[in-house]
Amino acid sequence: MAPEAKPLRDIKGLLIDVGGVLYQGDEAIEGSVEALKGLRERKLPFRLLTNTTRTSRARLAAKLKGFGFDVNEAEIVTPASVAGAVLARDGAKPRLLVHPDLMPDCPAEAAEPDAVLIGDAGEHFTFEAMNRAFNVLIEGGKLYALGKNRFFRGKDGYELDAGPFVAALEFAAEVEAVLIGKPSRAFFETAAKDMNLTPENVAMVGDDVESDVEGAIAAGLGGVLVRTGKFREADGERAKKGGAHVAASLAAVVEELSA
Repeated sequence: MAPEAKPLRDIKGLLIDVGGVLYQGDEAIEGSVEALKGLRERKLPFRLLTNTTRTSRARLAAKLKGFGFDVNEAEIVTPASVAGAVLARDGAKPRLLVHPDLMPDCPAEAAEPDAVLIGDAGEHFTFEAMNRAFNVLIEGGKLYALGKNRFFRGKDGYELDAGPFVAALEFAAEVEAVLIGKPSRAFFETAAKDMNLTPENVAMVGDDVESDVEGAIAAGLGGVLVRTGKFREADGERAKKGGAHVAASLAAVVEELSA
């Protein structure tokens, strides 16, 4: 028997994915600007929890404001924004394999690295960059992944995310990456704590059934899959079987919360 979805009426805060939920390509998804405004009017706390690892929080906040969203940098939680604390906890000195735009949010690269921090480097995933990372790992270095998403939907169609490149390094160096971003339990818990809420009172809204919805439910949160972004019909059935809600959009979720 499929687990029962957590009632949305019990939700006191939302974690909201960004790409595919708030905007798609170069424009806001219909109703999403108004949806965030509605959450503020209801004084329902939220955080934008994203595995985006090509853009700094400051640039992402500016981008969202350009689409008409009323958000600030402090409301955005990314793997890069918490990576420094994770690496410091472990005493790890990283070599960075990330997109240059993400550098402002990342810890400094070490002169003598004993670990690799990898994100979605996009076109910077060159053989040379991957091989430099591999050489740290093959000598006993630890691998930290900002995310392991397989793909996302960009303005020109589907694009590879960091996951396939993380998998290549894991296979080559025979290591297992420490995941910092979604669907890491600690990542969801950190974002919920930032709102002074416990996981059972929070729901995650996203377009990725694996990283967003199933990851959130495994961490004790509610999960809502929206039919925007990279949603596919098979994802909806999988989400429901896993105990998640399926909604047309973020606007539909906020409307249900307001009912």
